[in-house]
Amino acid sequence: MANAVFTTKPDPAYDDAPEEKYHFPKQYLKRVEQVVGDWIIYYEPRRPDRSLSSTGGRQTYFAMARVVRIEPDPARADHYYAYMADYLEFAQPIPFKQNGRLLESFLRNPDGSTNPGAFINAVRLLPRQEFEVICRLGMAPAITEAGFDEELAIAETQDTYGGPRQTVLTSRPVRDAAFARIVRGVYDRTCAMTGLQLINGGGRCEIEAAHIKPVEDNGPDSPRNGIALSRTVHWMFDRGILSIADDGSILMAKRLVPDPVRRMLNPDGQILRPHDPAFAPHRVFLRYHREHRFKGE
Repeated sequence: MANAVFTTKPDPAYDDAPEEKYHFPKQYLKRVEQVVGDWIIYYEPRRPDRSLSSTGGRQTYFAMARVVRIEPDPARADHYYAYMADYLEFAQPIPFKQNGRLLESFLRNPDGSTNPGAFINAVRLLPRQEFEVICRLGMAPAITEAGFDEELAIAETQDTYGGPRQTVLTSRPVRDAAFARIVRGVYDRTCAMTGLQLINGGGRCEIEAAHIKPVEDNGPDSPRNGIALSRTVHWMFDRGILSIADDGSILMAKRLVPDPVRRMLNPDGQILRPHDPAFAPHRVFLRYHREHRFKGE
């Protein structure tokens, strides 16, 4: 097995859904086969159309996931899907350069300069040491917040080939810390359903990060599967008393929502959106919540 970098964009040309699957052409098949059962890092490149973003794309490593299997694309010849598990958004995105030095040796010329042609490769094998460095950088804030020693973050064992690796880095406390940090940040520490921004006397944010598709139902730790909610609203959302339509409308199981809570909800009946639309709740996860959790009509 091996590690790799998979390149994807918020508006991919391929049929990517990074939390669940990665779409790629046959030219990368041998590389992806080497990664089955192991971890990859997602990279967002510069966008070719600069009009889409003032920065032209973040050019950062932003998440990790584990490749579980490869299947042919039934609708497109010479294309495949890598199916993913254990998706984890980094607590902070990491630029492809640190202190002027590229984090991937594959992207470096022998003299240390950047090889522009190397960026064309959408799938790049990644030495284990470089994988560990990028993961440590991306997860450092969450590791600290979860109370772990950062140096232990990559220590890992594996009992069986292809099985999930038991790591501090991917432990539930670290995942929860990373997820909460990201979701609170993209919603500016504001409850999406009430507009409340609750900060306690010590400066601690009392807004919680809710999974839309629950963790126990294999919901990913992705901001697109998250929403910032106050504690009471979070409790009601988890129990299906509140939900969200694809257009952002707040749905209520009316017989179960007390009047004081109704008066707290946003007057326009819409959730607040993240400041970056790339982090908005994804319709796949919203549909899951409505179909499997929501108790309304």
